[in-house]
Amino acid sequence: MTRDYSVEVYKKLEEKISAADLHRPMHIGRYEAGAELAYDVIGLNGGNRAQIRLKVEKFVGGGFAGQVYRVKVLHIEPELKPIEGIETGGIYAIKILIPPTAFSQLFRNTLYRIGFQGPFQLQVNPAAARAGALWQKFIRRGAKIQFGDERTVVDIYATFVDTGLGSCGELSEWIEGRTWRLEVDDHMDLLGKWKKGREVTNADLGSPEYRDKYEFMGKFVDLMHKMGCPEFARQYEWTTCKSQPNCLKRKDAEGASSSNLVAVDFRAGLALLPFLPMSPGDFKLIVKGLGRGSLVQFDRGNIGQLEQFIDEHKNEFSDMSPMLEELKEAERVYRDSVPDITHNHFRLLYSSQLWSTMLTSAVTGWQVQNLIDEPCREKLQDNKALTLLFLIIGAIPFLGRLIRKFYGRADWRKHYLGMLTSWQYLGRALRAKITERIIDWHRSGRVDDDHALKAAEQPWPFLYHLPLSILPVGLHRFITDWHYARERFLYLTIRPVRLYFNAELREQWLREMVNEGKKKHLLSDEDAKVIISQVDEPFIQKYLKALAVHVCTLPVTQIVSVLIAIIYVFMHPAMPRAQSWGIGLGIIALFQVVPISPGSLVRGLYVVYLVIKERNFKDFNIAVFLGFFKYIGYLAFPIQMTYHYPTLARFMAGHWATEATHIVPVFGERGALLEHGVFCLFYNWPLTIRRRMHNRAQIRATMRPRYWPILFWALAGAWIFRLIDLVYLKISGQLPGLMQIWWLAALIPVLFGAAVTLSAGGASLGKRIISAACCGGLIGIFYTALLTIINYGAPIGFSDIPMSCVWKVFAFTIFSTLGAILMELKLPEPRPSRSLEESKVG
Repeated sequence: MTRDYSVEVYKKLEEKISAADLHRPMHIGRYEAGAELAYDVIGLNGGNRAQIRLKVEKFVGGGFAGQVYRVKVLHIEPELKPIEGIETGGIYAIKILIPPTAFSQLFRNTLYRIGFQGPFQLQVNPAAARAGALWQKFIRRGAKIQFGDERTVVDIYATFVDTGLGSCGELSEWIEGRTWRLEVDDHMDLLGKWKKGREVTNADLGSPEYRDKYEFMGKFVDLMHKMGCPEFARQYEWTTCKSQPNCLKRKDAEGASSSNLVAVDFRAGLALLPFLPMSPGDFKLIVKGLGRGSLVQFDRGNIGQLEQFIDEHKNEFSDMSPMLEELKEAERVYRDSVPDITHNHFRLLYSSQLWSTMLTSAVTGWQVQNLIDEPCREKLQDNKALTLLFLIIGAIPFLGRLIRKFYGRADWRKHYLGMLTSWQYLGRALRAKITERIIDWHRSGRVDDDHALKAAEQPWPFLYHLPLSILPVGLHRFITDWHYARERFLYLTIRPVRLYFNAELREQWLREMVNEGKKKHLLSDEDAKVIISQVDEPFIQKYLKALAVHVCTLPVTQIVSVLIAIIYVFMHPAMPRAQSWGIGLGIIALFQVVPISPGSLVRGLYVVYLVIKERNFKDFNIAVFLGFFKYIGYLAFPIQMTYHYPTLARFMAGHWATEATHIVPVFGERGALLEHGVFCLFYNWPLTIRRRMHNRAQIRATMRPRYWPILFWALAGAWIFRLIDLVYLKISGQLPGLMQIWWLAALIPVLFGAAVTLSAGGASLGKRIISAACCGGLIGIFYTALLTIINYGAPIGFSDIPMSCVWKVFAFTIFSTLGAILMELKLPEPRPSRSLEESKVG
């Protein structure tokens, strides 16, 4: 839900649609908080039926699999016996198996139709929804065997058909849970070894929540493979990088234990096609699926393997025999409801039962999707030829769905005839359709409250917005809403400047971020209190001011890149426009991927200014280096604050790094592996490297520094370059320039810079980097000297030697320094010397 979304405005727009008094029902994309829903539900334990009335408390979210709501049960009227687990007044979750957006539905249904040659069965086929729910019941019981507690799998109570949205759905346990916390861990190297199964020191091993979830999901996947449902296990495969949010930690059972984790999602959204892997883990899953004979994967289970598992644990499943028989029948109907040529094969050529089930399920699916009413369903069920014709009509682009509704539903038939015979009714229908479209725009944030109501009142604002609705939401809003555009412009340009000069505004900014962090579970209440209590401290004010400068630099790179691209285009009028604009776009793209950009240069120079102004290198020693790098530099000050203000530093790094990941579709979901990986890359790994460097500094303090290897490595590097010249001269007949051997000109100084830091003995980190830089410069000088003394008979322009020497010294100094830094970052955990250990014991 967007920030500007208003349920009250939605209700006003809904009233306008109702006032149109159309013969057709209103189009519903999703339900709002406060909506009351009535369903005929079928319980899973015993198949008891009931009429149930629910009140929507919250729209939780939606994806390809469907949309989820938190609901409260207002009333239950059982048909015979009460449904186990459902009580009046209870809080539950419902999942309606249709996406909340048209694009998600189209993409999902397209992949499914390619794989199985039919409509998305979980949405349109009650038997498919029932089979998935029953599988979940068995998996829950299996989890009791594996983990000792079936609460590690969310319970599911009933299935139903939602006639408003046209989809099957399910009622399940509501879990008050959260995804993992972003844990501070300065032993990321040990975590990597632990994941590979190596022995590590448990006392130093961090990230307990991460490790608990990793172990839990691994064991859970193994369990589902043993139970015969490997395709359900895809929802919890770690390597898909998007499965982690499917496993929550119960808030009522906090603590670092896998017993507090619960698996909450068992409905896949996208079919896995063999030629379209959509995550790193999908490559492995495709190969394994081919080994099982499953070319297309979604949620197919192996009943025989499940029965074998049940036989091995008869006592645990003794009360589930009726459920197993229902699962067998539901699976049969489900699998026979689509052609699925990769599994049905030649059965399609001879099995009358298969075709009969497909046609019957097709009719049921049309009724679930509100394409036909009950009289039409009865007519189609009795006439297979008419059913086939109805099926073929659906394949006609655009008109197919209209013809189906005209024939299949009396209310839609009356609606279409009314549009054709009455200008007044046609006008009301068009206004209602426009209002339905505006509701979608309002939900997505394309229009605010006033613009939504105005567009619903008059046709011209709608026509103005319609062609722009193909644009991204933010751009559409920026173009059509002057107040929004002004607000965004001031936010990006004026507000950062005000943050720099206004201490009260900086404090308010921090407090807003803290409140947002509490809502998103990046902060506990205790941590939030600690941060707020530190707001007035001088160093905090300096760091906040520096963060304001970082915010100011956000648009610098984009502005510079666009200006350079425009200048390039206008400076080359003779070049074909397509080519010049293509190069201009390439310039803009290049600025987005270079490690050091105009914005990062401004940011880094500001940190250097602070160091000089404050005459304080110690408190800026990390930020002064990281600030120059694009993207990473935004976290320079959060990382710098680590030891002085660890709580605030952890929050700031988590807030800045993870917010950047959430713009990534699917993989950027909160709680997914990408979020954790970015947090660790920008926060935990710098801490780990810093700890290693501190330990190495302690060991090196007991050793004598060595600087004489600088000269040795410099001479060695110069001679290697002269040997390269000799080889190049024999091959091409001329001496190479640096551009001809650019990769060697970069690689060799990097290697010798690393060699200098390895042979520097007890020298401090700063002196090691300076030594490496000196080595690179000396390589350039010695190389130039050897070039003039030993030229192998090749002609040399002596006037070019000074400039050539300067370029060599400049390039080799940079690369050798880089080699020393990379070596220091990559050096493994140092082992303390015996003398150091003895001194600690003493």
